[in-house]
Amino acid sequence: MKKLFLIISIAISMVSNAQVTKVSLQASGLTCSMCSNSIHKALKTLDFVEKVDADIKTYTFEISFKTNSKVDFNMIKKKVEGAGFTVSGFKATVLFNNVQLENGRPINIEDMTLYFVNTADQPLNGAKEVKLIDKGFVSPKEYKRNAVPDSAPNTYHATL
Repeated sequence: MKKLFLIISIAISMVSNAQVTKVSLQASGLTCSMCSNSIHKALKTLDFVEKVDADIKTYTFEISFKTNSKVDFNMIKKKVEGAGFTVSGFKATVLFNNVQLENGRPINIEDMTLYFVNTADQPLNGAKEVKLIDKGFVSPKEYKRNAVPDSAPNTYHATL
């Protein structure tokens, strides 16, 4: 029973020691400002999204979130795809508070699990930019180059 309590305590502390503060998303398939506008409108319908800023020249969307809301990376991706486009880059800024990163060991953030690949073991403190490398979050060419396995729901592979 003590072991179970210890495991649950560690899991809860890992969840509360990291929080997603913003996402920088690059979309592909855009041809005009109306395309950018349709993605912007789709992203704003997510209940956890506070603000969306679009840069038409780079096809990039900076997304910030409401305080104490749970961010769902898959829902963000689905909104972009539902608008008729694809995600070609996805970087999340995560605020870490004394989280120990070990290559291949999962880290829980809110309701998500991140597996870091090709990274050195290190402590994570402060805001860090985390790049998702799973299918649908990077270009097909980059996904093939990274060769990460398909993930379970709310589980992602990432690099720093």
